[in-house]
Amino acid sequence: MKSELLKKAFVKTLPVMAGYIVLGIGFGILLRNAGFQVGYALAMSLFIYAGSMQYVGVGLLAGGASVLSAILTTVMVNARHLFYSISIIETYKDAGKYKPYMIFSLTDETYSLLCDGTAPEGCDANRYRFLVTLFNHCYWMTGSVLGSLLGAVLPFSTAGIEFSMTALFIASFTEQWMSTHDHIPALIGLLSTFVCLLLFGSERFLIPAMILMTLTLSLLKGQEERS
Repeated sequence: MKSELLKKAFVKTLPVMAGYIVLGIGFGILLRNAGFQVGYALAMSLFIYAGSMQYVGVGLLAGGASVLSAILTTVMVNARHLFYSISIIETYKDAGKYKPYMIFSLTDETYSLLCDGTAPEGCDANRYRFLVTLFNHCYWMTGSVLGSLLGAVLPFSTAGIEFSMTALFIASFTEQWMSTHDHIPALIGLLSTFVCLLLFGSERFLIPAMILMTLTLSLLKGQEERS
């Protein structure tokens, strides 16, 4: 039964593995080129585990940013977690001993795999979600270490490698779009982002966009419940 659960969780995470290994390698290479050894890549991926923030963190480390700057930047970059994690509170409510780790390691891609709240029939749902989360974390750490090691022996230009994170977001969005017939949430997300991008600019649109999405979706949900 345990081996079957492991297999199901592994198969579920295969799309994320393909992305995280590549993205982790990109991060590891950037970090190595900034002058930091493999231990930094492993430690950041183990204890921080925030893909886009780790990419930003390379610049913060290389530039000698202050602790306050690092904290404020982290809050700004990862503020989206405060919004989308609201919808998964009920799913994680009874996770027991797995809950602290699952909260810590909730990423965009892990959320996309678990947000529907379903689990394979006949298995421990919380253990299944824990394994999905753990597999994804391991993929990211593996990619980061590989990237750091490769960066030491294969010198090449890393210009534009940051786009790999954007590419994974696009792939996750496409998978979600194709797996459901209800495209209203996705369209609300796109429209909210576009409007806030026009109003606030590329440097400040993210948090307003997340607030607008959350408010709009909450209003729609309330309307559906009343009807």
